[in-house]
Amino acid sequence: MAPPTVDEHALSAGRIERLTAHIASSGSTTMINAPATGEPLATVPISSAADVRAAYERARVTQEAWAALPVRERVKPFMRLVEATVDRREEILDIVQLETGKARRHAFEEVLDVALCTLYYARRAGKLLKERRRQGIMPVLTKTYEARRPKGVIGLISPWNYPLSLGVTDIVPALIAGNAVVHKPDTQTCLSTLWAVELLQELGLPEGLWQVVVGDPAEIGDPLIDNADYLCFTGSTRGGRAIAEKAARRLIGCSLELGGKNPMIVLEDADLDKAAEGAIRACFTNAGQLCVSIERVYVHEKVYDAFVAKFVERTSALKLGNERSFEPEMGSLTHPRQLEAVSRQVEQARELGADVLAGGRPRPDLGPLFYEPTVLAGVTADMDLCADETFGPVASVYPFSDDDEAIARANDSVYGLNASVWTRDVARGRSVGARIQAGTVNINEGYGAAYASHDSPMGGMKQSGVGRRHGAEGLLKYTEPQTVASQHLMGLAPPPSMPFERYAAMMSGSVKVMKRFRLR
Repeated sequence: MAPPTVDEHALSAGRIERLTAHIASSGSTTMINAPATGEPLATVPISSAADVRAAYERARVTQEAWAALPVRERVKPFMRLVEATVDRREEILDIVQLETGKARRHAFEEVLDVALCTLYYARRAGKLLKERRRQGIMPVLTKTYEARRPKGVIGLISPWNYPLSLGVTDIVPALIAGNAVVHKPDTQTCLSTLWAVELLQELGLPEGLWQVVVGDPAEIGDPLIDNADYLCFTGSTRGGRAIAEKAARRLIGCSLELGGKNPMIVLEDADLDKAAEGAIRACFTNAGQLCVSIERVYVHEKVYDAFVAKFVERTSALKLGNERSFEPEMGSLTHPRQLEAVSRQVEQARELGADVLAGGRPRPDLGPLFYEPTVLAGVTADMDLCADETFGPVASVYPFSDDDEAIARANDSVYGLNASVWTRDVARGRSVGARIQAGTVNINEGYGAAYASHDSPMGGMKQSGVGRRHGAEGLLKYTEPQTVASQHLMGLAPPPSMPFERYAAMMSGSVKVMKRFRLR
């Protein structure tokens, strides 16, 4: 099958006009191109600073009525979204492929992620947001409750590499928690976001609750941050650091999921066929443009040659393409700057003595931004490829002699986002994984087992981020905890007739009684 075209499927001129009408814009536009072909894709309205401020004003008005609804009412559009996403998957798969250039099988991961993450929060929000009884200072006499209040309007910035998944799954819990959102997707990949906005409004989400702004961070970044009650950002460590500094000055919270140089450890007892196949998925899904993608592969010296042979053979056989079928195993890069960065790192490593075992060159015959899946050996610390995030289809392999060395080398990074351990002994794998400084660790899988476990938090250590998505924390971070306590029968001050010395003795004795009878 041929690559999807604008006129054939989900992005006719009329549909693009309807989708982009959801962008808060006063008139300026820009053109985006399809990465896989380089052809013009869509004219997209651009937001100004004034547009962003107006979007916040509209969102605040809508948010008040939304927050007043019971949680059981707020989750209804999202329960409908679960089935609508999978039922209309062909439509959104075309859009994601057109604006990113990724293989259809990797676009489908986004569809599954949105459906399953939405289902998780729609089912559990009532319990997570329910008012909870807490212990008061005086048993029986003090009744204390913890409530969760929405923060207000969330400012959210999502990246281009997973535009549907990362453009929806952080917003769903924010909205279910009772907030409104002003969302800045990447300009290149904003159409997936707009598709989700339109779909949710069809399913009952109030119009204006999810505001979309698009444009240059230099123009709209400050008003996006300055008007938010909380910030959520997925992107580079450099960008996250700048956002954290601005949030700190305003004394508002933020959640940042940032870069990674993620390690994979292949122990000597691993199933090498499964490990090599797992490395293919871990390293080359979405052409390596994945925050949790593996870029460093450490292999025990006893099985190094055998593993590398299998990994290189499988890498060299990967089918590249952007057809509307699930046959291609890897697609295009999305931005010219990614092609430039990947080419630069590989060429520098080659010039400094690294061995290119597979790939190592662009493929303009397939499309302007295609690059071969690449495996290198002999990568050393003087090469940028060794420690800098590549964010492309490139992996380096290294031998190690024992577990301690592998763990030390895995931890020798400023990043700590994801890691992978391969072994037939899962207990050993968990033991090794516990020593790796990463927010998620997968045993006998590259990234998906941990990432797709939506009941468990996902995020980074060290310079890979602050805060978590998924799990209870992925929803509760969008709320403010509020304690309401009422005092009954006896106050916290001594009765007027009681000397304070006697009161102090009585209260001190009460502490001992509470300790003895475990009343707290």
